[in-house]
Amino acid sequence: MDTHYPTVRLKNAWRSSHPWIFQKLVDKPAQKPKPGEIVDAFDVEGQFIGRGFYNGHSRIALRILENDPAVAVDAGWFTRRIGEAISLRRDVLKLDEVSDAWRVVHSEGDGLSGLVVDRYADLLVVEFFSAGMYRHREWIYAALREHFPGARIYSFADEHVQKQESFDYRPVYSGGGSPEPAVITEYGIRFRADPAGAHKTGFFADQRENRQWFSQQVAGKTVLDLCCNTGGFAVYAAARGAAEVTGIDIDEAVIEIAKGNARLNGVKPRFVQADIFPWLRDAANRGDRYDAVILDPAKMTRDRDQVIPALKKYLDMNKLALGVVKPGGLFATFSCTGLVAEDQFLDMLRRAAFYAGRTVQVLKVAGAGADHPFLANVPESRYLKAVFCRVLD
Repeated sequence: MDTHYPTVRLKNAWRSSHPWIFQKLVDKPAQKPKPGEIVDAFDVEGQFIGRGFYNGHSRIALRILENDPAVAVDAGWFTRRIGEAISLRRDVLKLDEVSDAWRVVHSEGDGLSGLVVDRYADLLVVEFFSAGMYRHREWIYAALREHFPGARIYSFADEHVQKQESFDYRPVYSGGGSPEPAVITEYGIRFRADPAGAHKTGFFADQRENRQWFSQQVAGKTVLDLCCNTGGFAVYAAARGAAEVTGIDIDEAVIEIAKGNARLNGVKPRFVQADIFPWLRDAANRGDRYDAVILDPAKMTRDRDQVIPALKKYLDMNKLALGVVKPGGLFATFSCTGLVAEDQFLDMLRRAAFYAGRTVQVLKVAGAGADHPFLANVPESRYLKAVFCRVLD
């Protein structure tokens, strides 16, 4: 291999297979590579660690992509790695048979640290979480076009990521301007996805199997969808024959999107714009009870120091939600806060049940769909917790 890469050295020996190496472990290079430049990393003993992105401005100084020193990280490498990710979804998981909306690349889970790609019918949404992926974006676009010829591509990076990784990037659409929303189908149910809208995706493919499983339990039943967002669980429940469906969200804009999704499927859930905390207290005081309740709030925090306050908020809302489930009813509760571990979430649920005076029987613990894989040595890629329960008394 003739390609020459700048070298970066660690301050110690490296015995981990995790692709992240933090700034405090890395010696400051004499000639500083640009943020996101591809480098070769060696430990203090001169042993080759791997090849990947270096960023002297980020807390994560190195993101290792390749461990074989004989393999170049170039346009061909990206084409192969992205092709492997797509093959998993299409050839192994056979997702095209159930949906035209799925995660194409799940960052570390697919060996592409700092890159997330989602498909919404003919629209690909590329999100950069690292300066390295941003820097090499043309290689990424070229690889995607090989597998999705004619697809529209919309790319962006959140402001907090740009600040952490030290790059500036305004959203770019391959067609110029802003992309038209896509209408996607999963398990025969249709949704509008608007990645360039105020709520970015407007649709979360990670809950696909959870929506499907839940909806198969609710025919003829009354359903309450709390923090309903754009109506995923509510629309599924109504389409699968629930007798009555109510969706609650504090955001008026997502309520309007949810109503549009209901119209796409010819169903009529009742959507209410409200803060779930006073709404649930009022419902409990009225004696309202539901056969099935979903609680799927937005991410609580990105800050490790705020995990305990986040768990307290989860506790409060789960306690209130349990109070409106009929005895024998179904309760589905979720957390997409990656910093909250599954055991912490289950412990929170145990305490919420205790304070609510309810006995909870856990039927199933799940997470994101299989198109959101995580490596055993990189648990950070596993963020969604899903717990399905019966409330026995």
